[in-house]
Amino acid sequence: MQRRTFLRNTSITALMLPWALDACTTKKATPLSNTPGINLDEMTIADLQGKLQSGELTAKALTEYYLKKIERFDKNGPKINSVIELNPDALSIAEQLDKERNENKVRGPLHGIPVLIKDNIDTADQMLTTAGSIAMEGNRASKDAFIISKLREAGAVLLGKTNLSEWANFRSNRSSSGWSSRGGQTKNPYVLERNPCGSSAGSGAAVAANFCAVAIGTETNGSIICPSSINGVVGIKPTVGLWSRSGIIPISVTQDTAGPMARTVTDAAILLGALTGMDENDLITKLSEGKTEKDYSKYLEVSGLQGKRIGIEKSYLKVHEGVDALLQKAIEQMKSKGAEIVEVDFLKEIKGIGEDEFKVLEYEFKEGLNAYLKNANGKVKSLKELIEFNKQNGPKAMPYFKQDILESSEEKGDLNSKEYKDALNHILTVTRNGIDDLMAKGKLDAISGPSFGPSWCTDWINGDYGTGYGFSGPAAIAGYPHITVPMGFVFDLPIGLSFFGRAFSDGTLIQIAYAYEQVSKNRRPPTFKSMAV
Repeated sequence: MQRRTFLRNTSITALMLPWALDACTTKKATPLSNTPGINLDEMTIADLQGKLQSGELTAKALTEYYLKKIERFDKNGPKINSVIELNPDALSIAEQLDKERNENKVRGPLHGIPVLIKDNIDTADQMLTTAGSIAMEGNRASKDAFIISKLREAGAVLLGKTNLSEWANFRSNRSSSGWSSRGGQTKNPYVLERNPCGSSAGSGAAVAANFCAVAIGTETNGSIICPSSINGVVGIKPTVGLWSRSGIIPISVTQDTAGPMARTVTDAAILLGALTGMDENDLITKLSEGKTEKDYSKYLEVSGLQGKRIGIEKSYLKVHEGVDALLQKAIEQMKSKGAEIVEVDFLKEIKGIGEDEFKVLEYEFKEGLNAYLKNANGKVKSLKELIEFNKQNGPKAMPYFKQDILESSEEKGDLNSKEYKDALNHILTVTRNGIDDLMAKGKLDAISGPSFGPSWCTDWINGDYGTGYGFSGPAAIAGYPHITVPMGFVFDLPIGLSFFGRAFSDGTLIQIAYAYEQVSKNRRPPTFKSMAV
């Protein structure tokens, strides 16, 4: 989840609070030098595969490079704190994959590529799965999540796990994104005192800072899109059902999905295709039968905007002058590549569903978490026990904000409740019909607008605050696909441009996003700046 207040206040329009950059202006710091030796920063999967295939690089050397980078910049130096745990088996996995390559057994484009994984996804190895909670310390999964099995099959190196907003930011309405009791606070690598957004904060920050080639995040509402936008990377929230959720600590059976986070649309598309597949332990994946690709690279067309009709959210054309300028530039760039831009007034049509969405999530969180905890190896076996554990360990578990969302969820009944069913029907009808009808009437290929505003200052006392944008809600609630691509910078803070559309239009969105990425070229690596005093 992204910030709780996005749910409370319609889930879609976010908090229309004034931009407060004056209070925390930034100064440029001297860029930190790269890791001594080879420099693989910003290299794509294709770049790395070229070096691996030529023998210039091995998977073991590549893994060592990222481990050293993490040690220097994540654990020391600016201390981004994006990685919660490293995989003790990473180098041995890499060595085995090198052996396979030497025997001409290359599994695919991910063979030998190090990947970081959010710490709410089960891995049956020496690493823990804790959702960032000290109550889950000791939880070693007995079985890989379905997508992790697919990742291993694809030949990726499981490098480690990333920090996150504790319980995927479903703990308190006053939480600070990117903070967990087990992992502490993840920083934004562009401006260290700014927030990395949540809940996939660690995955977004790690990819941005070149601590891995690609990473996996999860989203219920905004947790891939927001940290991708705010950390200047590409994020894909797939159609719900494209990737399995089994083996992932849940919030919502309706909205949850994992997804790729990368520095380029191409790399995100490679990871997306590798992990698709039907899973008998997640029945929603049956909906994807015949609608998915094993290889989304066929959508990577420079001419992908030609003839496309893009609906731009009218209410986002004039909110913050810095973002407004970036959006106008993006519109002109898309037009220059043959896209037709249509203004749409979409968000006002689906306002007021935040309260019902929050009810749905409370019910589904209680049901799903109890089922997960029952078979887990942590210190608690139910949501009720988790709440009590946090109370008994308050100074460490809840030093800054409490657990009001955990407590309100515990008070809910089961999924047979009329309140739950009515709320679920309401939010799905409004969002799905709203998106489908708008796109059909306007003959649109995608709906677009700024993903989120500039990042806010991390504040453990008051929690997150809005910056006038928040475009994750419609697609998240509907279960529809959503992609964010770097759109530029406001005062050195990254801003993303969103594209979302109908169910299983993931390929079309990749086509549009790739073509925009190629004409705009807005990605640039962070230099770990610090704010002025």
